[in-house]
Amino acid sequence: MVEVEVVNRSGAAFDVDEAATLVRDVLAEEGIVDGEMGLALVGADESRALKREHLGIDEATDALAFPIDGRAELPSGLPRQLGDVVLCPSIVGDAWRAPLVHAVLHLVGYDHGETMEARERSHAQ
Repeated sequence: MVEVEVVNRSGAAFDVDEAATLVRDVLAEEGIVDGEMGLALVGADESRALKREHLGIDEATDALAFPIDGRAELPSGLPRQLGDVVLCPSIVGDAWRAPLVHAVLHLVGYDHGETMEARERSHAQ
């Protein structure tokens, strides 16, 4: 099973169990059933700082992905470290599922474009 470590620094009430289930469902559909990843819920200021630091864009954002292993071949016995997703509840509000799916797809190697959009649509159903 994919272990999802959730940290909520946003101050917002959030259904972390539902989010972790969605993450695991998306990863399973992508063929990844074992590994570890982090999900950090942050406020708009932290979201903005992370986007500025890592992407050079000075604005708050809905979600960011920081991939590590993706789908890379791993040595035997090493757990898959998928990376971290950062989600900003004050920006996404109740529409958090699509940005979370988008960020998780980045963790497993998808870049923006038609293929990613097709995968997003398949996970939305």
